[in-house]
Amino acid sequence: MSEAAQTLTVVIPLQVKQRGGRKTMITNGVMALEGRQDITLIKAVARAFRWRGMLESGAFATINELAAAEKINPSYVSRVLRLTLLAPEMVEAILDGRQPKGVTLPGLLEPFPVEWIKQIGCPLP
Repeated sequence: MSEAAQTLTVVIPLQVKQRGGRKTMITNGVMALEGRQDITLIKAVARAFRWRGMLESGAFATINELAAAEKINPSYVSRVLRLTLLAPEMVEAILDGRQPKGVTLPGLLEPFPVEWIKQIGCPLP
C-alpha cells in the first residue's frame, strides 16, 4: 500500500464583480451573504443615523452647521439624511446584505418614496 500524496482538483466557476468599492467573488449566481454587503451603502446608512442623532440632540442646529463641521457639502448631507426615512426592514436588509438587487447608494441618493410599504419588496430608484 502506497502513501503517496494524492491531488484533488476542484473547479469552481466564478465571476469577480465590483460591489461597494470592493471586488467580490460570485459563484453560480449566488453570493455569500457577507459578499453581498455593500460596505459603501452600510457606511452611508450609519452616517445618516449618526447625523440625525447629532441634529436631534442639538449638537448642531442646522444641516449647514453639521456639514461645515463634517467638511461636507450641505446638499450631500441632506441627501444622505434621507436614508433615515428608509423602512426598518430595508435598513436591516442593507445591513445584512439582503437588499434587493439594484439597491445602491447612488440610487438611494435620488428621491425615493417615503411610504415604507412602497419600499418593501421592490428595488428603490
